[in-house]
Amino acid sequence: MLFEVTLRMDKYIRITVFMIIIAAVTSCSTGKLGRDAILSHQIGEYYKAIEKYRKASRKEKDRQKRMDYAFAIAECYRYIGDYERAALYYRNAIRRGYTDPVAVLYLAEMQRNNQDYEGAVENYRTYLNSNPSGERARAGLESIQKTQEWIANPTRHIINPIKEINSRESDFSPAFVGGRDNDIIFTSSRKAATGKKSSMITGQSYTDLFRATFNVQRQKWDQPKLIDEYLVINTGDEEGAATLSSLGDQMIFTRCRYDKSRALGAELYSSSQSRGTWSQPIKVQVVSDSLIAAHPSLNSDGSVLYFVSDMPGGLGGKDIWKAEKEGGSFSKPVNLGPQINTPGDEMFPYIRDNGELYFSSDYHIGMGGLDLFTATMDENGAWTVENMGYPMNSPFDDFGIAFVAGEDKGMFSSNRKGSRGDDLYEFVVPPKIFRAEGEVFNIETGTRVEGVTIRVIGTDGTSLRLQSSDGKFQYKLQPETEYIFAAFKDGFLRDKGSVSTIGLDNSKDFRFELFLTPTDAPIKLENINYEFGRWDLLPESKTALDTLVGLLILNPTITIEIMAHTDHVGSDQFNFDLSQKRAQSVVDYLIEKGISPQRLVAKGYGETWPKTVTRKIASQYDFLKRNDELTEEYIMKLTEEQQEIARSVNRRTEFRVISTDFIEKFEAEPEN
Repeated sequence: MLFEVTLRMDKYIRITVFMIIIAAVTSCSTGKLGRDAILSHQIGEYYKAIEKYRKASRKEKDRQKRMDYAFAIAECYRYIGDYERAALYYRNAIRRGYTDPVAVLYLAEMQRNNQDYEGAVENYRTYLNSNPSGERARAGLESIQKTQEWIANPTRHIINPIKEINSRESDFSPAFVGGRDNDIIFTSSRKAATGKKSSMITGQSYTDLFRATFNVQRQKWDQPKLIDEYLVINTGDEEGAATLSSLGDQMIFTRCRYDKSRALGAELYSSSQSRGTWSQPIKVQVVSDSLIAAHPSLNSDGSVLYFVSDMPGGLGGKDIWKAEKEGGSFSKPVNLGPQINTPGDEMFPYIRDNGELYFSSDYHIGMGGLDLFTATMDENGAWTVENMGYPMNSPFDDFGIAFVAGEDKGMFSSNRKGSRGDDLYEFVVPPKIFRAEGEVFNIETGTRVEGVTIRVIGTDGTSLRLQSSDGKFQYKLQPETEYIFAAFKDGFLRDKGSVSTIGLDNSKDFRFELFLTPTDAPIKLENINYEFGRWDLLPESKTALDTLVGLLILNPTITIEIMAHTDHVGSDQFNFDLSQKRAQSVVDYLIEKGISPQRLVAKGYGETWPKTVTRKIASQYDFLKRNDELTEEYIMKLTEEQQEIARSVNRRTEFRVISTDFIEKFEAEPEN
């Protein structure tokens, strides 16, 4: 992946390494191999430098120089993204006595990229012991913590490698043609590339631009082909990292030219397509000669070009810049500033059609290597940057993202575990699906109620009616909405439930039950309790009665009779008086809660109305049979313990509906 590697060289570290190695080499007669290795390293020919360092090290007898060579090889492997081998050689250099603490820092970085978090934490802390203000080490420790959080809480992205397109070589930086999901242009160093030379940076062939089309009939991608058969775009140099206009008829791409195997830097070129043929590319002059310009991205109307450069005025490493179109050229580039750019490298910008900026960085807090980030701009022009999390990011390099126009799906590049190099991955954010599934039951019998009407009211303006089937119903909900579901049927009091999708990040099924109260029989009020021989409501009774308040509010046209019952213990008159006072206590509480007294009747029945055992009661007590009446005679035949249970069943407060057409009447105010 030439364009990534050439743009990822850390200038400060590179110069430091060269100074150390050059000093070591020139202090003794090391020979031509060592000097050649340093030269290749210095001009960025990392793959070639590794082989030269190895040869020099094998012939070198001086332990100090072999130590320096080990560190230099580690640096080269780090630059080309081979973090496993880089860690091996950093460890080798440290074991041989390499004293510069930067070796420990970069060993920790490589261990983090290889998911050896325990080793990484140990070496970050070792580095901080000698460099307490080490910002990069502190960021590394924070990254490890964040990585564990991201993996434990993955995003909704579903990703898969695109096996029909990926080759054994590097395949990266996709761009959708015309914003469609069935036609892409991407960069590859595969065998079909026209550049026959091998890169001295990566060891792979020079890269070219390829095009792939999705075959709808076969439901797979066809074999990728060079972007043009006339080799107008692809040359003996390297081409890659392209952006297309919204219609797909204009392309700006990166070209890295060479002169006798010497890199001349990365430049941007523009070409237009007419009737399937690309025009001769023209250099896009956004930076001065000798400066890097790469990784272009056009906004949706082509008025702004985002790209990567190391031009003066940046914040360190490679920065993302933008240039606005003025006539037939672009204006002076503007750096995106410290909210986007850092002392590290920010690369592969992509501006989505909704205005969101995506890019990769090795400095913002991430999982390791290059991570994908999204940035949104507020009304004041300030950027908010967020890591895209797991599984979009990995401990390896993740970069070069592109979206299908108007959709939450697209492609990106990664060399994560399981890849054969840099591979293309497709991703999709499945739509959030919310469903409400409900059942409607008879509160007395526990059976589902047929033929119920469900009224659905939502804060998004929803107002409709559903019919239940076999006592069940379901409804698809919208995001960021609150709903009320109310169940109606003649002969029953209505019930309601509510759900909310506000603030939910993931799909969810809501399941709930509604209970309709039949109006043809008394309904027991659960947990209504009094002091022994008294009519004062206990605190827990008031809590239970609040449910009845809600029921009366939900059913504003009913009037009810509060029915209080006692057991057979005590005189008839005492039980009548006690039950009447208890019924009145309930009515008084309901009035206190705002229920009209015109809707309430208090009636005490004493011991005259023994309870008939229901299905529910029979299921609770195996000595009671359904439809048995708990008369005094019946109870006296039970054991002492069973008698107390039966008497407690008789001591109850119930209500029954006495009318369903209540309209509140107000007394006229007297005239003055």
